[in-house]
Amino acid sequence: MSAQLIALGVFIAVFALSAARNVNIGIVMFPAACGVGLWVADMALKDVVAEFPLSILVLLVGVTYFFGVAHANGTVDWLIESSLARVGGRDKLFPAAFFVLTAGLSAMGAPLGGLVMAPMGMSIAHRRGIDPMLMALSMGAGLSAGAFAPTSLFGIITWGTADAAGITLSPLLLFGVAVAVNVVLVAVAYALFGRSRVERRTPAFAEAMVARGAALSESGQSTLTVDDDGPAAEPARPGRPTPIQTLTIVAMAGLVGTVIALSVSGLEPDIGVLGFALGAVLALVDPAAGKQAMTRIDWGSVLLVGGIITFVGVLTELGVVDMLGRQAVHLGSPLVAALLLCAAAALISAFASTTGMLAALVPLALPLIADGGIPGWALICAIGVCSSIVDVSPFSTVGATYVATTVDEAERPRMTRMLTRWGLSMVVVGPIALTLTLIVPGMVFS
Repeated sequence: MSAQLIALGVFIAVFALSAARNVNIGIVMFPAACGVGLWVADMALKDVVAEFPLSILVLLVGVTYFFGVAHANGTVDWLIESSLARVGGRDKLFPAAFFVLTAGLSAMGAPLGGLVMAPMGMSIAHRRGIDPMLMALSMGAGLSAGAFAPTSLFGIITWGTADAAGITLSPLLLFGVAVAVNVVLVAVAYALFGRSRVERRTPAFAEAMVARGAALSESGQSTLTVDDDGPAAEPARPGRPTPIQTLTIVAMAGLVGTVIALSVSGLEPDIGVLGFALGAVLALVDPAAGKQAMTRIDWGSVLLVGGIITFVGVLTELGVVDMLGRQAVHLGSPLVAALLLCAAAALISAFASTTGMLAALVPLALPLIADGGIPGWALICAIGVCSSIVDVSPFSTVGATYVATTVDEAERPRMTRMLTRWGLSMVVVGPIALTLTLIVPGMVFS
């Protein structure tokens, strides 16, 4: 027991120290895992190193490289501009459009990649009289939904960890749950913040908007550019995609279609290998884009997840994970234990790395699933989504970005206050709602 407590104490201390010093937690976790494995768990160094999740590394690198090529050759920008052009002047649709666009970007390997939409989204909200809270929550929900795609970081970690533990969890089911929950959150955001925060436009305002759009078109300036004064022009429809962009769109559709087809067939698609293969083809056609894509590989997430999972492997070898699981089961009610685990994931993730929470907490659910009668797919989905929907908290990277990109500086204190309330409310609402809608039905019908 003393060895288990020492190892757990080191794990918590390393996590807290790295977060406080703003250092990649995985960088510090890996050598700490080796030290604990050698001197506390009496493991051979090669056995500790073997805990490093190479399969997840292949997934992350392959997927982020492929979508990095799509960014570098302009395909992603073309898709964004085409989508916004379809919205036109229908202001009420902009938050929904940015939800979809941000979800799409988030699904391309790195969830935080969707933050590139923040400046544009908050600027359009300011120009169109849309409440910045509605726009921020819509984009935040998009980040959360897309992050659990089979091609994105949270989905890869959550599904990969469950699969390694022998828990049956369809990556499409996980993605579907995340999308459904976040669509509901966007609907709630529309209900709460859907009213315009500025006076309705006058005919003169509309005329000025049309005139500005015409002037921008004649000058060749991008109609997506906005400033602090004057009416916003409607997004212009881009031209036809270039041949390399067309090829990239076909490759993206092929990747998604292959993943869906294999999953429906009951097979396990190796998304990382597919990403490498498609990325290699595109790089051979466009070497310049292939070189630029190297900088988009999410090495930070690879190191973060790798270090934490390696340490969790050492904890598992020592029996710490089983010990914590037994303690959770002995709370008297497995359902209460599951609820508390979801709440812990949400609370810690509101202030720390969601990626780190998923890598650390998903293994802790395994004993509860084995001994407590909790359906594994339901609990893993609940933990994952609960840890993600709180990310709009201004104490996290996502929420802080939305506050910083709010155009009207007078609105920023309100944004900080409202995002804090929303994020912390999700710590309570999320676990309760997902327990009632996923875990309880799963227990009844399993």
